[in-house]
Amino acid sequence: MMKLFHNLRKNQLTQGKTMNYLKYATGEILLVVIGILIALSINNWNDGRKGKKFEQEILSLIDQNLERDSVLICIELIKNKRAMDLTDRLLEQVANKNYKNDSLNLWMGEIICFERFKSQSSAFEVLKAKGIETISNKRLQIELISYYDESLYKLYESLKDVENSFNNDWIPVVKQDFSDFKWRDHCQPNDTKNFFEKPSTIVLFKIYKDNRDGSFGNMQGALNKISELRTLIKNDLHD
Repeated sequence: MMKLFHNLRKNQLTQGKTMNYLKYATGEILLVVIGILIALSINNWNDGRKGKKFEQEILSLIDQNLERDSVLICIELIKNKRAMDLTDRLLEQVANKNYKNDSLNLWMGEIICFERFKSQSSAFEVLKAKGIETISNKRLQIELISYYDESLYKLYESLKDVENSFNNDWIPVVKQDFSDFKWRDHCQPNDTKNFFEKPSTIVLFKIYKDNRDGSFGNMQGALNKISELRTLIKNDLHD
């Protein structure tokens, strides 16, 4: 009987030690899990801070690019509008057979040319490489894509139409009918009266103005989109 009690006591002590060990081990595991969770939270917090910092920096750079685009487009828009206005004035003078107007050659210098523009899109290319989803503002994501992939595409195409018309339509005329030509300065026909009395000349001026009108509209559209984008970026940077 004493031996039985002794064995029971021994078993109880063993079980007690086992339970204490399990409690200790469970506590240790719990501490490790808590430590891991804290570490992950800190890493996520650090990643979030880095992501937000990158977002702020890239938006600031994109805003600078957009500001440059806006300035350059405005310069070309002014040239475009003046060329169209001068075309109307020239056609009016020609309709009145006022071929001796000394301004005609100067006007043609500003008409028989084309506008150039290349967007500064380096910051947006960096953003695309990183992932457009880096921008947390979904509307801003959409508007950025709309400007760089749609508005600029339309603008480039319309500017190319004017340039192609210059190369294909005007260059042969300049070589054949002009005695002097200086880019955006003046044009001198061999025979002014004969040049302006050819119906094909008048048609060419009108077609060229129509091509320019298309690029004028797309430049205005791009400027409007830039204004919207810069407002969104400004609001996002100050949030």
